[in-house]
Amino acid sequence: MTASPTLSQAVSCLDDYDPDALRVADARRVIERFVSPVEAVERVALRAALGRVLAADVISAIDVPAHDNSAMDGFAVRSSDLDAGKETSLRVIGAAFAGVPFEGPVGAGEAVRVMTGAVMPQSCDTVVVQEIARLEGDEVHVPAGQQRGQHRRLRGEDLRAGRAALDAGRIVTPADLGLLASLGVAELPVRRRLRVAFFSTGDELRSIGEALAAGEVYDSNRYTLYGMLSRLGVELIDMGVVPDRRDALQEAMRIAGDNADAIISSGGVSVGEADFTREVMQRLGDVAFWKIAMRPGRPMAFGRVGKACYFGLPGNPVAVMITFYFLVRDALLRMSGAGERRVAMLRARALGGIRKRPGRTEYQRAVLEFGDDGSMQVRTVGTQGSGVLRSMSQANCIVVLGHDQTTVRAGELVDCVAFDGLL
Repeated sequence: MTASPTLSQAVSCLDDYDPDALRVADARRVIERFVSPVEAVERVALRAALGRVLAADVISAIDVPAHDNSAMDGFAVRSSDLDAGKETSLRVIGAAFAGVPFEGPVGAGEAVRVMTGAVMPQSCDTVVVQEIARLEGDEVHVPAGQQRGQHRRLRGEDLRAGRAALDAGRIVTPADLGLLASLGVAELPVRRRLRVAFFSTGDELRSIGEALAAGEVYDSNRYTLYGMLSRLGVELIDMGVVPDRRDALQEAMRIAGDNADAIISSGGVSVGEADFTREVMQRLGDVAFWKIAMRPGRPMAFGRVGKACYFGLPGNPVAVMITFYFLVRDALLRMSGAGERRVAMLRARALGGIRKRPGRTEYQRAVLEFGDDGSMQVRTVGTQGSGVLRSMSQANCIVVLGHDQTTVRAGELVDCVAFDGLL
């Protein structure tokens, strides 16, 4: 990756930086300035490019379409033959099909039967759709009122040779595969997949299948992180559960920093734990500990360990997901070389009041649905505690309440992010 600034340099873009009360928007700005895209590029077959990030513009070698062609089934005619005020009769001299053009000239008073996609015959500039034409033997009768050039697709109308079909930084979609196939593109240059190491911390955590003793819980955070990271198409390095020991954490960080582009940990950054993590971080990297003005997800660590960017997330399951979606996700996409990918906000009417105090950004789990009048409406679901993961499964969106926003009354409009835009 290209050289990134130090944390102090990244923070210098903020006028009133306060690590103990950092706004969400300010945290995003620091992270965006600090991270940089991977530089390595590889060429992959077209089908293997799905979900990958284009490393260069894809330039079309051909015009699309390659010829003027018919956009409808009907009759190709010369507009100069048509009578604007009354019906015109023309002699049908042949037919053109997609892939089988009509050969030869079309003279005055003549027409050619054409199918959708067929190359326009010589001298013809207009298509009369078959539904309005009347065919009698080898004569077609065309009603008045036809427009010159109607139902004809021009050569290069979609894309001209030498123009960019897709821009660098785009994440290749299914539609893109079809577009590129239509251009005859067999291989694409894409950015190397981002390598992301992730682990959970805590002596109380147990893996699935192990028996639980008093005070122990199954590690769920690695599974949500696995799911969220998989949707981003990164290369995963699952490092399991790291015990609450300085030597264990330091070794895990060292290995991750040597092998990954980004490291994500859950737990170990809240008050009472941060001093322990900070001691290890001071030996290994350039890391800041923040108290972000958000709920859920207040504690967070961010910086660099070895050559990797580090995101230290809270331990509570919902806080892990919220901080990932609204602080980490965009950073990983940027590191992958993707262009602007921030999810769009929807506006919906709140079905009930939502308590909110100013001074922090709040993220409420909710269900977005259509009302009887067709408008979008939203209702919060379940208990909003940061440890209640079931509420994330019940919800299909997050209601985002801004830093300075106050309590929302029923019927007011609120900002929502649909999970379909994240997952």
